[in-house]
Amino acid sequence: MSRAANLALLILFPIAWFAPLLRAGLLPLFGLSEISVISGLQALWGTDAVLALVVTFCAIFAPLLKVLGRALRDFGLLAPEAEPALRWIGKLAMADVFLIALYIVVVKGVGLAHVEVAWGMYLFTACILASLYLGRNA
Repeated sequence: MSRAANLALLILFPIAWFAPLLRAGLLPLFGLSEISVISGLQALWGTDAVLALVVTFCAIFAPLLKVLGRALRDFGLLAPEAEPALRWIGKLAMADVFLIALYIVVVKGVGLAHVEVAWGMYLFTACILASLYLGRNA
């Protein structure tokens, strides 16, 4: 069962990357722009390449490496000694969720913009938590 759940994450993560994480704008009356992991990364690459590289690793590569590593482990193609590295990579993936949550709190606290959490934030968070859970019970 855990093998199937882990492999399902290979499908769910890309959906979560393109799903709207939040809607943001100056006022809700004028419409809100939807921001996804991918659109946020695109904007970030134009302003701060170093931060974009860190966020790209945490949001895209870390979760994908964790799921692929877990799949290789599940099918006996990766040595058990790789387990600590897989756990560490999984924790890095969670950093991105905290970064997004922090952004939402800061923007709402300052009151300069209107921010709404969208369904993609819940999907992305659920995927990362599922990956951490599956790795813990391996």
